[in-house]
Amino acid sequence: MTGSEISVPPAKFAHSALLYRGPEEYVSAVSGFVRAAVKEDEPVFVAVPGTRRGALRQSFGQDLAPERMVDMEDLGRNPGRILAALLSFAEERPGRPIRVVQEPLWPGRSPAEILEVTRHEALTNMAFAASAATFLCLYDVGALPPAVLDQARRTHPSLVADGGARASDTYTDPLSVNAQCDRPLPEPAVTVPALVFGAGQIAHARKYTETRVRGTLLSAARRGDLVLAVGEAIANSVAHGGGRGTLRIWTVEGRTVVAEIRDNGRLLDPLAGRRRPHPASADGGRGLWMIHQLCDLVETRAAGTALTLRLHMDIG
Repeated sequence: MTGSEISVPPAKFAHSALLYRGPEEYVSAVSGFVRAAVKEDEPVFVAVPGTRRGALRQSFGQDLAPERMVDMEDLGRNPGRILAALLSFAEERPGRPIRVVQEPLWPGRSPAEILEVTRHEALTNMAFAASAATFLCLYDVGALPPAVLDQARRTHPSLVADGGARASDTYTDPLSVNAQCDRPLPEPAVTVPALVFGAGQIAHARKYTETRVRGTLLSAARRGDLVLAVGEAIANSVAHGGGRGTLRIWTVEGRTVVAEIRDNGRLLDPLAGRRRPHPASADGGRGLWMIHQLCDLVETRAAGTALTLRLHMDIG
């Protein structure tokens, strides 16, 4: 397969999954995609795991460098913050078609991370629906489970595989996929006490968080980030979630601290927190956006009049 097979200049939004087999096909497809963008003077954002970037840089050469190339293991550690970076890239280039290469899944991703990547891919269809953006999302057929590849087929309108491009027969409405990602969260392995908080108790809940994380293996900086994120979530609960909620904090295998905030709020905008808020915006999801930026994983569950956030912070 050559890159030219998938490099038609975009007149409207296009979102394709490349189901690749081996490094040769990977490099060839991405290089062809970037080469077509350079030819059409279209800015390119490339976000792939760090182990992939060396081979791509070598194939790009000096004349084929994308405008931005980042390590997806850093940017996408929390899948919920990928869209904000991509939307910002587009907004910085108003009126211009853009291209995006992203590989948000790789072997070793946890089931919770895989689910949030599926949500991210579905919401990409909503976030860029009205834009002239072309996405090529990379999925390793030889390394990823069949169920993950099935989800890629559901979240991408078109597929590139075995040397050809075609429409996905199982592409599903993004809102339906997003709702299906709201699966019940597993309970922690041990009983965890819950702090009930309400208006006027935000400072107390922050202090409670500080006490609970002090004895963990998190660094001081990461403890501070988690306390800040929990504070933002609690403030949102008081302001928008019925004025009260519950907070639970526990550790998973000594390596991850999880803070769970439950309230009676509703997440009316599925893209809330996944777009960088405008400085002049009165709210615009600023708190949830900050939470996504600070945490290693954010799980959201919206069910009727109940909203649950689980914030994960790893020790390293």
